[in-house]
Order: sequence, then structure tokens, then C-alpha cells
Amino acid sequence: MARFLDPPAAKPLLPKEKIDSTYKSMRFKVFLGAFLGYAGYYLVRKNLSLAAPGMIADGLVTKAQVGVAMSAVSIAYAFSKFIMGSVSDRSDARKFLVIGLLLSAFTMILAGVIPFSPQTTALNMAIIFVLMLIVGWLSGMGWPPCGRIMAHWFSQNERSFKMSVWNTSHTFGSGTLGLLSTAGMAAVVAFGVPAEQSWKGVFILPSIVAAVIAVICWMLLRDTPQSCGLPSVNEWRNDFSGVKSKQKDTEKIPFRTLFVDYIFKNKMLWAVAFANIFVYMVRYGIGDWAPTYLQENGIMSAEESNLAFSIHNYAGIFGTIICGWISSRFFKGRCAPPNVIFMGVVLLGALIYWQSGNLAGLFANPVAAQKALIYVALTIIGFCIYGPVALIGIQALNLVPKNAAGTAAGFVGLFGYLFGDAVVSKIAMGAVIQSAGWNLALMLFPIGCVLAMILCALPWNSERALAEQK
Repeated sequence: MARFLDPPAAKPLLPKEKIDSTYKSMRFKVFLGAFLGYAGYYLVRKNLSLAAPGMIADGLVTKAQVGVAMSAVSIAYAFSKFIMGSVSDRSDARKFLVIGLLLSAFTMILAGVIPFSPQTTALNMAIIFVLMLIVGWLSGMGWPPCGRIMAHWFSQNERSFKMSVWNTSHTFGSGTLGLLSTAGMAAVVAFGVPAEQSWKGVFILPSIVAAVIAVICWMLLRDTPQSCGLPSVNEWRNDFSGVKSKQKDTEKIPFRTLFVDYIFKNKMLWAVAFANIFVYMVRYGIGDWAPTYLQENGIMSAEESNLAFSIHNYAGIFGTIICGWISSRFFKGRCAPPNVIFMGVVLLGALIYWQSGNLAGLFANPVAAQKALIYVALTIIGFCIYGPVALIGIQALNLVPKNAAGTAAGFVGLFGYLFGDAVVSKIAMGAVIQSAGWNLALMLFPIGCVLAMILCALPWNSERALAEQK
């Protein structure tokens, strides 16, 4: 299997007159493949968040159990993104991404076809936990190969904007998941599934679409420019800024050098990793619990909360692009300044989300006002949170050589997904909601925003030095 995944060898250079046109064509194809591929992974990752209200209403699981089950995706993904990151740095990105997406789609379909009973809630939770654990591990085969592709096909001084555009793939995927979930619920009922079990469609239809996307990605993706008979992107664009490796950027870095020299001794990478904890706590704590919060408190119906989930994620497309543009246009590719600015706006949205009930009391129609305020808050949060999510990943790439990109991204992701997502936004949040209620849980998000702003500011000066390096 390891030999099967080995990156393709470099091919002889194409004739000089063909290099520019081939490079431009291939960059468009691999960018589109990476965009669609990573969007596909988000069609088979957050399904439980949208299926949970129906499963809870059916008595199949409790809120605390849902929190534990959802944490399985995050826990497995945290370690997988780190471990698979180092594997992907030594593998063909095309094969790596496609295999992981196909297996993820198959696993998520199982969650929609396995029969669950209200009399076996503990067993239900155990089965769902295992399935989500598998999906979480397979999800780790998504970002690292995409990071590898972006690092090899796009150079340092263009990467913050190009990767911000690419990074909207996960918001596009998550937003589309909300729409496909509603369609899937209607589809399974049309095929004879009882209406109270329509949540099964949340697992099935998006997974089928993800499998189709995997086939498309196989046709679009290629590993490195050199494997296509092209020079490195640094040579092609005459851009030699960024961190240099002791090896050529097409060579494998020895494991000790990779982890010790470029990861564990990299102080700024540690700072970025800790910032990622609180960014992810806010990102997933709000997004993943929103459908359950809104339906359980009678604020929105299932269809409305699915729409709110989609709007929240789709708003991130525009915010991510603008955040990346600000980084490139005003800060020469530096990520810390726009991260601090955008997390400040997320703080405003988190406060509105938390206090929507009290603010709605100021209006003549409190019920309609609270619904409107929730839409506004989720739009603000979605618009601004994904910019820092994208730029923190880009910071990780910029702080290491290209052939350590997947490992650095995995290291930073480990902190975000394991601690920020799994531990805080899933397990701890589920326990707080179950025992103390929603108000205390929602109060944690503004606090997380403030801590994220402080930590995001730490690499400010070191980033400036790297941006000026030639």
C-alpha cells in the first residue's frame, strides 16, 4: 500500500514553449480538484449535527451522547490530520485524497441504513461513535494532500489569497450539506421511510454526492508540477521567498528532521496551534450545536435550522476570500493582523447569538425578532470565522518548507480539532448543555473569541520577517 501511494517521479521538462500554457491549465485543474475534493469531505463529516435533532426526538440518543458521538469525528480527525499529514508529504496527493473520500462516503451511508432502536440508546451511541471515529480518521486524508497540492502548485507570495479562495471549499461543502440534508430527508420519505426517521436521508444523499465528486477529482488532480514535466512553481514564478528545506522540495524529509527541526522546535508554529484551539472552539461549538439549539428551544423548525446552517457556512465563502485578500493586499501575505480583526467581529456575532432572546424582547414581535437576530448572528459569525480558520492553516504552511507542509498543517489541526473541537465544543459543551442549560454554554463563545484574538496576535512580528525574506 505504501508503494502504491508513493508520489510519481519527476518527468523530463516539457518544451519551453509549452510550459506556460500547460502550467496555467494544470493549475486551474488541480485547484478545482482540490476545491471539489475538500468540499466533498465536508458532505460526509458533519451529518450527525443535522441528524441529531431527529434522533434525539426519536429517543435514540441524548444530547450528552450526541456530544460524545460528535467528538469521535473531531478526536479521530485531530490525530489523523497530524499523522496522515506526514504520510501525505510522502504520498501521491491524488490517490490519497480520492481513496479517503470514497471510504468516507461508504462509512457515512452505513450510519443511515443501520437500524437503531429507542430501547438500546447506549448501543446506538456506541455504533454511531465507532462510525464517526472511522469517518473522522478518513477525513484526515482530505486537508493534507490539498495542502501539499497548494504548496507545490502555488508560491509563497500568492498563497494567502489563493488558499483563502480554496479554503472556501469547506464552507461551500458544509453549506451544501445543509441543503442536501433537507433534500435527502424528503427523498427517503418518498422512498417509504417513515417521516420520523427522515433524518436517515441526512447521511445517505450527501454521501452519494461525495462519491461522485471523488471520481471527478481523480480526473482533475495531479501531485506536483515536476510529475507533469514542469519546473517547480518557485522557478516558474521566480518567487523564492519562504522557509527553505535542507532537502530539495521534491525529496522526502527524514522523520526526525521533519518532526524535531521543523515542527517541535518551531515556536511560532506552537503559537499558531494554541490560537487554533479557540478559533475551532467557536467555529464548531456554534455551528455544530446550532440545529439542536434552535429546534429544541422552538426558535426554528428543522427546515429553517438547516437553512440557517447553510447560510452560516455560505457566508464564510465571501468572508474567507475577503480575509485572504486583505492579507495579500494590505499585509503582504501576513496572517496575524486580519486574524485579529476578523475574530473581533466574530466576538460581536457571538454576543448577539448569546443574547438574542433578551435583545428580541426590545421588539414588538419577539419571536420573529429572535429568529432574525439568529440569522444575523450566524451570518456574521460564518462570514468572519472562516477567514482565521483559513489563514491559520496558511500560517502553518508558511512557517515550514514545502515538503513539510502536510505535517505542519496536521500539527496545527491536531490542537484545533482535539482540544478546541472535540474536548471543548463537543464533550464539554454537551455536558454543560445537559447539566446547566444553553445560556452558560453560549456564554463561553465570546470568551473564546477574546482568547483567540490574543493568541492570533503572537506571530505578528515573526511573520513580518518571513514576508520580507528573499
